[in-house]
Amino acid sequence: MALMNENYLRLPGSYLFSEIARRVTQFKNENPDADIIRLGIGDVTRPLPPAVIEAMKKAVDEMGKAETFRGYGPEQGYDFLIEKIIENDYKTRGVDFSLDEVYVSDGAKSDTANFQEIFGAGNVMAVTDPVYPVYVDSNVMAGRTGNFNAEKGQYESIVYLPCTEENGMKPPFPTTHVDMIYLCFPNNPTGMTLNRAELKQWVDYARENKSIILYDSAYESYIREEEVPRTIYEIEGAREVAVEFRSFSKTAGFTGTRCAYTVVPKEVMVYDSEGNPHSLNKLWLRRQTTKFNGVSYPVQAAAAAIYTLEGKKQVKETIDYYMENARIIREGLTKAGYEVFGGINAPYIWMKTPNKMGSWEFFDKLMKEANVVGTPGAGFGANGEGYFRLTAFGTRENTEKAIERIKTKMSS
Repeated sequence: MALMNENYLRLPGSYLFSEIARRVTQFKNENPDADIIRLGIGDVTRPLPPAVIEAMKKAVDEMGKAETFRGYGPEQGYDFLIEKIIENDYKTRGVDFSLDEVYVSDGAKSDTANFQEIFGAGNVMAVTDPVYPVYVDSNVMAGRTGNFNAEKGQYESIVYLPCTEENGMKPPFPTTHVDMIYLCFPNNPTGMTLNRAELKQWVDYARENKSIILYDSAYESYIREEEVPRTIYEIEGAREVAVEFRSFSKTAGFTGTRCAYTVVPKEVMVYDSEGNPHSLNKLWLRRQTTKFNGVSYPVQAAAAAIYTLEGKKQVKETIDYYMENARIIREGLTKAGYEVFGGINAPYIWMKTPNKMGSWEFFDKLMKEANVVGTPGAGFGANGEGYFRLTAFGTRENTEKAIERIKTKMSS
């Protein structure tokens, strides 16, 4: 008899976005003529930049010739892409890394979910609340979270850092010791950011407490305000305590193409049961070379094209397009009387539901009355209840149409 990993029984009945898809499908079946506008899941709608397409075509042609064909590539990524990542994303911010500190992968979601495998099951983890569900769910699977308290909507062994209106949607410091700290800025789902002074406090906290920050920076390309750091490594001491996750999905349209990277500085240490330090970088290399075969050559060649002059220009145009959508949503909702957050340095708008309405109740009401789909805040944690997330990744036409519907069709 094969026994299961019973930690899976501690997971919610379904992944947040699967439940959204189920409800939308049911509504469509019951209302086949409904014109649904989806501003829920963070999938992009703009096509891949032309420079990316050309580079990918060239790489595919190379794979069709014996003299340029490539088989298995390095699990941690090709040097030609890693060099461009370091040169453009870090040296421009006064930060440098060696090639073996950057790991190319198939997505920030995969890496943020998989990275916890390196840590012992007894480690205490802290997450912001609301939070991107993958951080929590992957640790549940590993047996690090304890049982789920349905009344609180939280796991008993996780330290939750409530991001509320009272604290500006920014996490307070833990009041008890934690070993692993998940931070995401610009934040998904709230769209909020930390300035340099605020992020410096987190780095100092991690150094003082020998904690490790798992820093999801997937949306850094959307930052507009200069006082907001583009990488945690702009902060002194971060190399000793932080791992950073980046993605090409939302910046350059790679949601369906799959390419991202994770930076693991050699200075970051974890400890065995006797207190001996071990390089987190070496452990991640061991994990990746065992469980991951690398991103395909054509995709990495396409990703490298993002850093050409034309690629940079085209990516900026795409990001500007989405941030204009964010402005339309933010200002439109504000004029309609809703209280909103985010949308300035991030493609997410976090809105307060009217009349203290529950998040899922508002989801159903918005879908029924305006035929607009968003994401219930409760799906991101207990402190997300009473809030709702909309994304700026739709088309301009649908974004404008959705806001007009919300203004005119939503009853009080």
